[in-house]
Amino acid sequence: MNIVRIRSQFHLTLSLAAFSFLFCGVSTGAQDKPEAPQPQANAQSSSAATTTVSTDPVAVSLSTALALARKNSIVYQASVADAGSAHEDRAQARDALLPQVSYNNQYIYTQGNHLGGVRYIANNSVHEYISQGNVHEAIDVAAIANYRKVSAAAAVARAKAEIASRGLVVTVAQNYFGVLAAQFKLDDARRIAGEGDRFLELTQQLEKGGEVAHSDAIKAELQANDRRRQLQEAQLGLLNARLAFAVLIFPNFQDNFVLTDDLRASVPLPSLEEVQQQAARNNPDLRAALETVNMTNSEVASARAEYLPSLGLDYFYGIDAPQFAVNGTDPATGQKIPNLGSSAVASLNFPVWNWGATRSRVHQAQLHQKQAKLELSYSQRKLLAEIRSLYAEAETSLNELAGLARSAELAAESQRLTTLRYQGGEATVLEVVDSQTALVQASNNYQDGTVRYKVALANLQTLTGVLTTP
Repeated sequence: MNIVRIRSQFHLTLSLAAFSFLFCGVSTGAQDKPEAPQPQANAQSSSAATTTVSTDPVAVSLSTALALARKNSIVYQASVADAGSAHEDRAQARDALLPQVSYNNQYIYTQGNHLGGVRYIANNSVHEYISQGNVHEAIDVAAIANYRKVSAAAAVARAKAEIASRGLVVTVAQNYFGVLAAQFKLDDARRIAGEGDRFLELTQQLEKGGEVAHSDAIKAELQANDRRRQLQEAQLGLLNARLAFAVLIFPNFQDNFVLTDDLRASVPLPSLEEVQQQAARNNPDLRAALETVNMTNSEVASARAEYLPSLGLDYFYGIDAPQFAVNGTDPATGQKIPNLGSSAVASLNFPVWNWGATRSRVHQAQLHQKQAKLELSYSQRKLLAEIRSLYAEAETSLNELAGLARSAELAAESQRLTTLRYQGGEATVLEVVDSQTALVQASNNYQDGTVRYKVALANLQTLTGVLTTP
């Protein structure tokens, strides 16, 4: 198992001179070792004080990286928030179908007419106190259809959150194994750069002995310079890969982590039949398209329900009297009378004319329904095509891995043998240069092929929901 390590180190140097300068150095090479802090002869002296901050690297597996990315991904968290909001919309639509209970308190003052009555006939007395509970229920077919529509919309939002989650898997896997591949490329570049330096020393020694021409030494030096530049590029590539990965998974930027999964670990490819069955059951794109059709069906039903009457029921219990008391007094007889009482109201509303607004809403909903059915049909066709395409990609990259690995082994052996032949005077410097170039290309192709297979497996996960990448 290859473990990528980056040790981050910060040095803060403060100079007690006329001007103060702040230097911050970060060591990012995979093989770099932290510098030991300089000893201080006197803490109060004017010499620079060096502070070294070092922490243990964070071990990150692929599953850990996925969990961290889900917490910190803006796109994924936005889809989760949308799904949560849609769930609350569904709860609100459901609650609107249930009986509502409220308690009302009200005081009404009305100017009297000096005859014991009131000037405003809509009010019952000069002083009127209302304190009563109300149970209200509305039976509306449109509200029921709207609840079904909102429920389908919540299912669509959940499916889209799942789509975002699976898409994040591909991004994380690509970056994760990209870092591991960059480390392998750096190791190969370091080894090949060493081979180039040793070959340069060999040609220089042979030139001094008069065994090879000066042109061989020049060619070896040019080749060694190229290998050193490739080493620097590999170091830069690893740094950039690690920084991009750190931004993806960590809430606070850091690059002090260790990747624990093995890029070269063997991962079996499931059969095409398994992939097709899992995709038929778990594909979120297909589920989202299907729920969208259900949502538009409910939207059409809700629009058509506006042609139907609606029924409202209300039950009141409490006080509606000239005195704010449970019992009152009849002003005519002086007898005690109860103020507590109840009443019930039933209303039936028939829609008659709204200038064609209901017909327009029905037509609008039918247009949405037609488009949703087209998208469902497209999603089904697209799923079948993606299964075959992504599976072929994974199968091809897997079949190529063995050949790429063998090519890397052969290139390394060829480079070793060619160098020995050159040392024995049986090969030219161009053959050595070609063998080194072939080794670099073969090694890089093998690392890229391994990443390609792992990413192809992650792409299959977007269809099946089964994470097969280690």
